[in-house]
Amino acid sequence: MPTPGSAQHPTTELDSRYSSALNPRPGAAQAAATEWAEARRRMEGAEIFWVSTVRPDGRVHVTPVIAAWHDGVLYFSTGPGEQKAKNLAHDRHCALITGSNSLTEGLDLVIEGTAESVGDPEVIEQVIAAYETKYGPHITAPEGTFHGISDAFRTGDVVIFAVAPGTAYGFGRDDGAFTHTRWTF
Repeated sequence: MPTPGSAQHPTTELDSRYSSALNPRPGAAQAAATEWAEARRRMEGAEIFWVSTVRPDGRVHVTPVIAAWHDGVLYFSTGPGEQKAKNLAHDRHCALITGSNSLTEGLDLVIEGTAESVGDPEVIEQVIAAYETKYGPHITAPEGTFHGISDAFRTGDVVIFAVAPGTAYGFGRDDGAFTHTRWTF
């Protein structure tokens, strides 16, 4: 098993069992592991993530959220009474997923980690800045879909969760090759 890396430089592995490197199609590009910098670039640009949590009775709960990557951590929020907050109070393990729904192009990303609630006002301000930079008028304009979320972060009306990746996976379908990359942090 490889030695884990950091949030900036994780260990990267191509899983040839699920990559077209084993059985390439004629004319297809040779499969290669996706670099973490490329995965991070796509994650930073993704507008919607799906967060998966587990209910106390073991059933899975999946729901879309907005999220922002900042300083090696993926942040998302929810109301304290929402199902995902209840689930994370019971079991903090979760996965955040983003990508495309195309069969022939794109990079799907799965970030697995442990959700930690954020209460430090300095970190909250950094998260607000990351959200405002990423989502712009959706958060900053009065008519924005998520206008007011910054104040809700500050007042604690929503819970902010930080997920530092433990393991991440990338499932690529670009340049005629299918790839399965694993990053260990």
